[in-house]
Amino acid sequence: MSKILIAGANGQLGTELRHLLDERGIDYDARDAKDMDITDRQAVEEQVTALKPAVIYHCAAYTAVDKAEDEGKEINWWVNEDGTRNLAEVAAKVGAKLVYLSTDYVFDGTKTGEYEVDDPTNPKNEYGKAKLAGEKAIQAAMTDYYIIRTSWVFGEYGKNFVYTMLRLAKDHDRLTVVDDQVGRPTWTRTLAEFMTYLVDHHCEYGVYQLSNEGSCSWYEFACEILKDKNVEVAPVTSEEYPQKAYRPRHSIMSLEKAEATGFIIPTWQTALQEFISLIQNSYEA
Repeated sequence: MSKILIAGANGQLGTELRHLLDERGIDYDARDAKDMDITDRQAVEEQVTALKPAVIYHCAAYTAVDKAEDEGKEINWWVNEDGTRNLAEVAAKVGAKLVYLSTDYVFDGTKTGEYEVDDPTNPKNEYGKAKLAGEKAIQAAMTDYYIIRTSWVFGEYGKNFVYTMLRLAKDHDRLTVVDDQVGRPTWTRTLAEFMTYLVDHHCEYGVYQLSNEGSCSWYEFACEILKDKNVEVAPVTSEEYPQKAYRPRHSIMSLEKAEATGFIIPTWQTALQEFISLIQNSYEA
């Protein structure tokens, strides 16, 4: 029986993690919502107790940030808080380590410097509030956990900003992208590698922050994505591109604690270049 359980195994990060473990020849049990609804305490209890994993990678999440403000508000809290509590409490019962993905949205984006892992949290949207509630549920239920806050995630196996920009560039001569929100892009590959690194190297339990090295605005990110495409990218303000959910203007998180583990973090430009080279056949102009 596998020592690893992946919850949310068919999502953007869960799929990346599965492929990484496959490459390494490591066995795991994969569960998606249809196999194990983490909001169903009984289902979680039955499956996790039967599997008795040593490690649970909690990749299940509700990530529709704008919908979480209204039509998706209930499911946002069910999945990100209640589901996380279910996994944490059952993980504690069977003695499993839990690895949970959180978000830069636990911060309000008003700090001028980098956010440290122990800085005060102050989420301003429903998604950030629910993810922080998930963090607290884990901390209340167990001690053997890794909480990893990340941001601006892109990867091969789901919808994300990189795919959106590449798709729009096919049909538009000019794109506008906000230039007053600054953060760190994160490749799912880097994130999956760090998740397994923490476990495999028996790193100290607690809260970590992991994105690719460097920072940029969404506009600068878009320019790098489309630098080889025949399309103009123009900067706009957040006021010119209103969104339902509040977005932090400055959400650069410190990577110091992650770096102190010895994990080597590629720059976001390097990660993006590797990612685009992987998918370029699908998105050739």
